[in-house]
Amino acid sequence: MSARPGPRNLITDVPGLAVGQAQDERVRTGVTVILPDQAAVCACDVRGGGPGTRETDALTADTLVDAVDAVVLSGGSSWGLAAGDGAAAWLGARGRGFAFANRPGVPPSPMVPAAILYDLSNGGDKAWGEDPPYRALAMQAINAAGPDFALGTAGAGYGAMAGMLKGGTGSASIVTDDGITVGAIVAVNSFGSVVAGDGRTFWATPYEIDGEFGGLGPAGLTAAPDDWGQSRLTMALARANTTIACVATDAALTPAQARRIAIMAQDGLARSIRPVHAPTDGDVVFVLSTARRPLLDPSPLTLARIGGLAADTLARAVARGVYEATPWPGSDAVCWRR
Repeated sequence: MSARPGPRNLITDVPGLAVGQAQDERVRTGVTVILPDQAAVCACDVRGGGPGTRETDALTADTLVDAVDAVVLSGGSSWGLAAGDGAAAWLGARGRGFAFANRPGVPPSPMVPAAILYDLSNGGDKAWGEDPPYRALAMQAINAAGPDFALGTAGAGYGAMAGMLKGGTGSASIVTDDGITVGAIVAVNSFGSVVAGDGRTFWATPYEIDGEFGGLGPAGLTAAPDDWGQSRLTMALARANTTIACVATDAALTPAQARRIAIMAQDGLARSIRPVHAPTDGDVVFVLSTARRPLLDPSPLTLARIGGLAADTLARAVARGVYEATPWPGSDAVCWRR
């Protein structure tokens, strides 16, 4: 079997998905909204020791609602959870959400799981008083949703750092020869390093396709025990972390199957960040199924294949987010491209 990136090499190569982003340069933060064109099966897996999430309990396979209307990734630590409110307000105003029955005067309840990363100490102006920007940023992002979006210093990854390098928003996709599409989007704000040692070789290098994040090859891809290279171990910001992501596929999945894919997709973070899932990280991976392609063979082997593709694609997305990152205006943040 063979597979290639989709035409955009973005998560929006998965049919039925749009992505919108907004950021605030002064505050140094941002929001990313993943918007399916109709309610989509969703699951999540939480591995970090310090997560911040919204509505993830509702995603377990034994709960009432088995589909969501959007997924939100945001900066801002706990403040950023308000981005889910902005997305929900936009969806509710358009009649989207869960309801037992259509009744006059009773609005549906939009299902919007969300996860946040910590970008409060990056030097931006966080003196927002009683008016934090996240609800408004989510409204801007969802209004801008479409098939194309910026990578690097944009959206939820705008204020991010990846170890000692500027972090950012990354995305990638893969399409198999039999037509299954898998995509990933990630905001990389990791404690761990995305490159080996003191060099520039991404840990995700073995999964790179067509030089999508520099094409340096595997030279320097070595790791000594207890040597974490360009991680935040040497920085005062060692507790200011978290990598949050969403993986999507057009294969029709049940909530339980999506959950298994989310667990496997977390390995994409392990393949691209060292160390990862630490006590001060809040790493979360969502999985969406737009169900545009029936899963003709729902065998364990098929699920393992989709999960493996999800992990590889997420690893590539992590590297692309850091590769495309640029400094904040007026800052001296160190970027991979120097």
